[in-house]
Amino acid sequence: MAPAADREGYWGSPTSTLEWCEENYAVSYYIAEFWNTVSNLIFILPPIYGAIQTYKDGLEKRYLAAYLCLTAVGMGSWCFHMTLKYEMQLLDELPMIYSCCVFVYCLYECFKYKNTVNYPLLFLLITYSFVVSIVYLNLKEPVFHQVMYGTLVSIIVLRSVYIVLWVYPWLRGLGYTSLTVFLMGFFLWNVDNIFCDKLRALREKMPPVVGAVTQFHAWWHILTGLGSYLHILLSLYTRTLFLKHRPKVKFVFGIWPVLLVEPPKKL
Repeated sequence: MAPAADREGYWGSPTSTLEWCEENYAVSYYIAEFWNTVSNLIFILPPIYGAIQTYKDGLEKRYLAAYLCLTAVGMGSWCFHMTLKYEMQLLDELPMIYSCCVFVYCLYECFKYKNTVNYPLLFLLITYSFVVSIVYLNLKEPVFHQVMYGTLVSIIVLRSVYIVLWVYPWLRGLGYTSLTVFLMGFFLWNVDNIFCDKLRALREKMPPVVGAVTQFHAWWHILTGLGSYLHILLSLYTRTLFLKHRPKVKFVFGIWPVLLVEPPKKL
């Protein structure tokens, strides 16, 4: 039985195995969880720009794939939170696994010569993605997905810490910022889950615009989207430094970080 604050909307009753704390169809008849939906723009637009810049700079296609995978996560999450349908939930959750596998491959191949392929690692990650997908489709247990996703994130964090501590220590600011922002998002994700009843009661006493600030799952999107984007910058910065390129982080409109890469100087 849906909570009293939830309403009926365009997409009908939810069929997903998960529902979040945002009140259904409270803002729009056509969007089940409005703030959880629109907050996915951070997963979609900046990575598209990053993919275009990566293509223009002639960088390795795996980084183009990393940006586009992040965009795919955002688009899937948009569809999921807009509809709360099970099929759209899969479109959100499975790309989270696939994108992390791409991140792992990029990060662990930062110090290899150009135009080389690590087939054993590639096989391992494809197998991991396939097995997780098959098990999850049959099990339909969100905790299983969360554990498998958390495992990949932990692998990425350990490798990133190694790079910023012992290889390129001047990248600590970028690495630690990415990790901190991501962990802040994870913290708010837990707050949203644990204190949902209290948050809903609080929002009933607030003006709608003010209450939107307490939509912590939307903040999870914003912070993890930013953290994931910064991770790609860290990975790409590390890779281009190893290849003797000249990467520079610049800020669009003085706010949003982008990586510009110049080719190696000719001797």
